[in-house]
Order: sequence, then C-alpha cells, then structure tokens
Amino acid sequence: MGFDLLIENAFAGHAAAAAGSVAGAAVLTYPLDTLKTLLQVGAGSSQQVGLPEVVERVRMVSGLSGFYSGLGWSVLGKIFGLGSRFGTYEIVTAYHKDGRTYNYVHVSEAFLAGMAAGAIEAFICTPFELLKIRRQVSSASHLKKLGSVGVMQESTPLISKLLPGSTPNMKAWNNTLGMLSTLSTSHINIVGALKQYPWMLTGSGRPPYASEVKEPSKIVSLEGWSALWRGLQPGVAQKCVFGGFFFSTWQFFHIAMLEWKALDMNPPPRSIDDVGPVSPLASSLAAGFSGMVAAAASHPFDTAKTRSQCIVTPKYITLERKLLRWEPPGIWLERVTGMSPADRNIMFRGLKLRIFYLEDIHQHPRYSCLIKCGYYLV
Repeated sequence: MGFDLLIENAFAGHAAAAAGSVAGAAVLTYPLDTLKTLLQVGAGSSQQVGLPEVVERVRMVSGLSGFYSGLGWSVLGKIFGLGSRFGTYEIVTAYHKDGRTYNYVHVSEAFLAGMAAGAIEAFICTPFELLKIRRQVSSASHLKKLGSVGVMQESTPLISKLLPGSTPNMKAWNNTLGMLSTLSTSHINIVGALKQYPWMLTGSGRPPYASEVKEPSKIVSLEGWSALWRGLQPGVAQKCVFGGFFFSTWQFFHIAMLEWKALDMNPPPRSIDDVGPVSPLASSLAAGFSGMVAAAASHPFDTAKTRSQCIVTPKYITLERKLLRWEPPGIWLERVTGMSPADRNIMFRGLKLRIFYLEDIHQHPRYSCLIKCGYYLV
C-alpha cells in the first residue's frame, strides 16, 4: 500500500528518497568528513599531522562518538543547503530553457547555474558549517583549565564581560605596565587600575581556542552575530566552483550518454527528449566522477574556509580592523576568496578523504540514480 502511494505521488517518492539518502550518507560517511576537517586544521607550515595520529587523537579524547561530533548541525545545514542548491539550479535552468523546443541546457549554462546555486547555498550553510567544524575540532582537543583565569576574571570584571572565556597572558600584562602607564608610580594599586583600561586588553591575552567556543551563545557573546558567517568568502568560492564544475560535468556526460543511447534506437528519436532515461548505474558513475572533479577543483577554498572558521576573533579586534581599514595579506585572489598566504602549501590537505566523502552529490533523486518503488527517479 505504501509503495503504491509513492508510485502514484512522485513528490512523495522524491522526498522519501532524498530523506533516506541524507540520513544514510550522513551515518556512513560523516567520520570521513571529521577526519578531513581535523587534517586541514592540524596542518601547519612546519608540521603536518597524519591520518593515523588524527584517528588516535579522536579515539583517546572523545572515543568513537567523537567521529560524529557536530552531526546534527551538519544534517540540519544540508537540509536547507541542498534544497537551496537544487532549487536555485532548477530555477536558473528553467529560465535558460524557456521558449526552447528541447528540454535541456548546455554545459556552459549548467556551469553558470551551478555557480549561482553554490553562492546561495554558501550563504545559508555557513553558520551550520561553523558550528559543525567547532564541534569536530573539540572532539580532538583537550580542554585545559588554568587556575589563574578565575582569579584574573574576579579582579577584572571588564575582561570577563568583554572577553568571556579568554585566558590572559600574565607576562604580557606585567611587561606593559611600565611602557603604557599614565598613572603615578605611587598609586596604591597601579596594576589593578591599569587592568580597568579597555585599550589594555589589546595584545594582553589570547582568545580562547575554537574548541572552547563551540556553543552558539558563546560565539555570539564573544565574537558577535557576524561571526556565524565567518568563512563566507572562501565558502562562496568553494560552493561556486564545486557547483559549477559538478553540474556542468554531469550535464556533459548526461548529454553524451543520451546521444550514445540514441544511436541504437530505431527509428531515431526526433529530439533528445525522446530518448528516455539513461541507465542508473551509468548516471551514478557520471555523478561520482563529476563530484571528484568538482572536489579537486574546489578543495583549496574548502581548506581556507575550514581554517578560517577555527579562528576565534573577539568583537573588539574585529572593530579595530574595521576602524583601521585593515587589509588582509596576500595577492588579490587570496584577498577576494579569504585565503591566507601562509596556507599555500597545505591547501590540498584532506583531498582524498573529501573525494570519498561525497555525501552532497547523491542526495537528490534526479542526479543520483536511486531505484525507488519499481521505477527510476532520474
């Protein structure tokens, strides 16, 4: 009875197939995404953490459940992100196909539609990805509680208010007393008085680690609402490149498969629309190869996005950069896409894991050839 209902209702069948693919792919492949993220974050110019070390670190700190840290944020983000991606793609391609006698788009049109869909998806998914990445980093991080923090925050309520969770650098405090003091040396409590100056907070302590600021309330309190969209520049670049390459490559193979199938038809079809659906296996292989090409092309931007979202920047530092019109370093491409010139040698860290973690490719029934209810949803 349920199968008959899905067969009669195409929308219900598509929705069930999409929900099943999202849940199944998340459970099976999410640990690979966690390892990919930790490889990207743990890489440095002088030392790069290997995959065995990352696996052992997560197992020791969080156990097997650590490989699924942030899964809820990831699934929630993909529900909105995939809907916006494929919805935008369908709208843009419908505009291109309007008024034509054939019902397909060219490769160049699919590339532009994929870039537009990727930009919309990046704006929607960035907050969820930031929360997911912070959770993933915390699964491999030991939280160290310093005894001096509580004493420092009790004596300086201003620090606790402006920098919740920060760890002050006592040596930096002491070294700046003589240089920046405008108070008399005979002041009763010169150290306590200097600590009340907001401008003394700059450079006097370190912000918390990303693993310590993983809750939405803490992120908004310390970094502001705009921090939820940190990494938007490299995220837009990554999603645009991925969407453009994936949809255009898949469209190229799809048209080629339809034309190849038309050669064996007698009589020959009048148009490509009369050929019918291609083989589910062939279409799935084409989608997988398209995803590999798109992942390889967009992975440097994915690394830049992941690393930027693990940087905790307090609100007052962000405000200082705006007032001083601080310009990020690097060439124009790095400044536009939000990439750091210090990360040029590690941009392809975790690429192999990301190629295997292609959850977002097979989550739409039209592009993943799922066999549902006795008919092909292609």
